[in-house]
Amino acid sequence: MATRVQWLGHACLLVETDGFNLLLDPFQTDSLAAVAKASDVPAHFILVSHGHEDHVGDTVAIAQRTEATVVCNYEMSLWFQKQGVAKVHGQQHGGSHDFPFGKVKLTLAFHGSMMPDGSYGGNPCGFLLTLKDGKKIYAAADTALFGDMKLIGEEGIDLAILPIGDNYTMGPDDALRAVKLIEPRQVLPIHYDTWELIHQDAAAWAARVRKDTKTVPVVLKPGGWLTV
Repeated sequence: MATRVQWLGHACLLVETDGFNLLLDPFQTDSLAAVAKASDVPAHFILVSHGHEDHVGDTVAIAQRTEATVVCNYEMSLWFQKQGVAKVHGQQHGGSHDFPFGKVKLTLAFHGSMMPDGSYGGNPCGFLLTLKDGKKIYAAADTALFGDMKLIGEEGIDLAILPIGDNYTMGPDDALRAVKLIEPRQVLPIHYDTWELIHQDAAAWAARVRKDTKTVPVVLKPGGWLTV
């Protein structure tokens, strides 16, 4: 079965691969961009990039309902345990771990990570996924542009998932520079249009990507799918 990715609005993503459902940053209940209810989304694993409410979102409720394993940094894993999540797996930046669906490596991300209750959430991260079918997905999560994206690109990225909303993350200009550093086969823009403050013209950004790089941009509406 081909690996597919669904954008569920804001920074929430569902990755279907080899019979597994990977849910990333499941902000659903309070998201203006959500197209699925937290009570309905499937998950075998939930990957959480940092502690902000718009990324932790419904992780606890979904993990308790589905018995999914939450994958995140070590500090956040302790916090999730205290919230009643039974299965957690903590990692740190540069470390990787083999799961039934493939390998997860935590990458750098330049952002904040305070938990919803104000407690310490460790350092934010992105995810480099190496899946059983050989596909590689780099989900940058909330981050600024940084030069080591070029090193991530040397892995041979099939799909890069990048924020373009600006203000809290990279904006369109730096996201385009990120594409040039990573050189992925495809790129999916996320983390925009949830609020007016991060409104962006994704189609115009995609046109710049097509003009300036060999990467294929894929702009989805919330709920849309792409095949990796």
